[in-house]
Amino acid sequence: MNYSRREFLKTAGITTLAGVATTNYVLASDGFWSLNTDTLKVGLIGCGGRGTAAAMEALNADQNVVLAAMADAFSDQLEDSYNTIKSQMGDKVQVDDTHKFVGLDAYQRLLESDIDVVLLAAPPAFRPTHLEAAVNAGKHIFCEKPFAVDAPGLRRVIAASENAKSKNLALVSGFCWRYHLPKRETFGRVLDGKIGKILTAEATYNTGELWYKERQPQWTDFEYQLRNWLYYNWLSGDHIIEQAIHSLDMMQWAMGDTLPLRVTGSGGRQKRTDKKFGNVFDHFAMVYEYEDGVKSYFFCRQQADTAPAYAVELVGDKGRCIVDCRTGSHEILGRRAWKYDDQTKFTDENAYKNSESRSMYQQEHDELFASIRKNKPKYDGDWMVKSNLVALAGRMAGYTGQTVSIQEALASDEVLFPENVSWDMKYDIPAAIPGINS
Repeated sequence: MNYSRREFLKTAGITTLAGVATTNYVLASDGFWSLNTDTLKVGLIGCGGRGTAAAMEALNADQNVVLAAMADAFSDQLEDSYNTIKSQMGDKVQVDDTHKFVGLDAYQRLLESDIDVVLLAAPPAFRPTHLEAAVNAGKHIFCEKPFAVDAPGLRRVIAASENAKSKNLALVSGFCWRYHLPKRETFGRVLDGKIGKILTAEATYNTGELWYKERQPQWTDFEYQLRNWLYYNWLSGDHIIEQAIHSLDMMQWAMGDTLPLRVTGSGGRQKRTDKKFGNVFDHFAMVYEYEDGVKSYFFCRQQADTAPAYAVELVGDKGRCIVDCRTGSHEILGRRAWKYDDQTKFTDENAYKNSESRSMYQQEHDELFASIRKNKPKYDGDWMVKSNLVALAGRMAGYTGQTVSIQEALASDEVLFPENVSWDMKYDIPAAIPGINS
C-alpha cells in the first residue's frame, strides 16, 4: 500500500516522529546441525557484500540458527554469496536450490517460505517494499540502512515500522554505531549531561571513491544501473543518505534524537563527473538548525585523493566531546574529562572469537536474536526513521540550494523510485543543479 503525503499527515503527521534466553540446539551424532523446534530459520534478501556479512553475523549470533533461504535480483550474486557463507559457516547454511530465489520478485517468494527472521540488504530503494512485505508476513527483521530514498518511501517505512511494533516483531536497524560499545559509553555520557547543554555540533563523512562495475554487453540499461546502484539517486538516495547517514545518525543520537527544525545546504559534482558515476553528487555541506538556536554543521564527500574525516564533535557549555571513527578516539574534554581507553576490545578482527570481543556488526545480531529468544523483540523503528528523514532533508537542501524544513521534507511528494520496475525499463534522472531544481 502506498502512503500519500495527505494520507500520512492526516493519520500521523510529524508528531509520529517525535515519539516516532538460553539457546537450545541439537547437534547430530555425525557432527552436523539438525533442525529442531527451537531452530530459528533465517532468510537473506539482497546478497551483496553487506548482505553476505549480515548473514554470517546472524548465524554467529545464536547457536541454533540456520540460513534457510536466499533472494537476489541476480543469480551470480546469489551463488557467490552462498559459496562465501557456506565456506565460513558450514552446515549452518541449509539453503537448497528450491530456496534460492532470483529476480525482482524474489523477495516475495522468500517471504512465503518457512523462515522466522529476514535480513533486508537489497539496494535502499527496495527497502520500503521489502519492509512492508516482511512485516505483513510476520517475520522478525534486520533492516540495513538506509530505509528509503524519497519521502513517499519513508512514509511507508514509518507505517511499516509502527505495524511491526504492534505485531511484536523485532526490527533492528543497520545503524551499526548504535551497537558499538565505546560509542554507547561516550554518547551515554553526553546524554547524561557530562558536557552540559550542547551549543553546536560538527559531523563529517569524507572518504574516497567506491567500487564500480564495468558494463557487460548482455546487460540492459536497468541491469547496468542496478549493478551500480550507488551512483543513481533513485536507487541509493545519493551518498548523503546511503553512506554518510551514519554520521548524521550519530549526530542525532547525541542530540537525543530530537529532530532539527530546518536545514540549509549545498552540494554538487566537482570531481566525480564521469558518466559512469550516474547522477549523484560527490560532496554535500549542510547546516542543521535545532531549537534554541543550536546548529550542527555537516560535511560529506566521496572524492579520490582527498583528506579523510569521519567524526562527530560536540561543544557544550561544560565541555567538548570528540568521537572519531577513524582514529578510535572517544573523549570528553572539560571539567568532567573522560576517555574511553579500551579501543582494542571491540575491533572487527576479534568479531568471532568470543562473547567479550564482538564487533558492532555482530552486536546488532546478538541483540536481535537474544530479544527474539526472550520474547522481548528489540525495536529500533522510532529513531531509525528520524535519522533517515534528517538525511533526506539534507539531500533536498543540497539538490535545491534552499532551506528545507523537516516538515517539508517528510511531506514531499517527490518520487525518485518508480512504483513499477522491469528489466527493460528506461529511467534517467538528470543530476540536480542547486538553484534550478525545486
